Amino acid sequence: MDWIDFREIEFASPEYDECIQLRRKILKVPLGIEFTFSELKDEWKQIHVAAYGIYKLLACLVLEPINEHEIKMKQVAVDVSIQSRGIGTRLVQISEDLCKEKGYKKIVLNARDTAIPFYLRLDYKKVGKQFVEVGIPHYKMEKKL
Repeated sequence: MDWIDFREIEFASPEYDECIQLRRKILKVPLGIEFTFSELKDEWKQIHVAAYGIYKLLACLVLEPINEHEIKMKQVAVDVSIQSRGIGTRLVQISEDLCKEKGYKKIVLNARDTAIPFYLRLDYKKVGKQFVEVGIPHYKMEKKL
C-alpha cells in the first residue's frame, strides 16, 4: 500500500468536501437519507482522516472526542471500487495510532450489523445489545488502545 497516502485532513478544506461526498455516497444515499446541518455543524471539532490514491480519495473516517481518554470513530467510508482490499483496515489502524499519539485510551463506535465482522477482526468488542440507528441494526463496539 505504498501508493496510498493516509493523512489527517482539515475541516472546511477541499479534501474535507471530498470526504463529505464519499461519506454521503457510501453511507447516506443507499439509505435514502442526506446529511443534516446538525450532523455537520460540529465537525470542526473532530478529527478527519483520509486515504488518497494517485488520483482520488479512496476512504475516510471521522474521530469525535468524547472526553480526554475516549474517542468515537464514525462515518467510516471506503469507495466501492476498492472495498475488500485492506484499505479500510489500514485506515482504521492508522487512525488508532493517531488516537494513541493524542493520548486517547479507548475508541468506541456504533457499527452497522454488516460491519461487525470487520471490526471483530480488528479486535473491537461488542458492548451491549443490538439497537437501531438510521433505520438499520447496529452494535456499540469498543477497543482499548
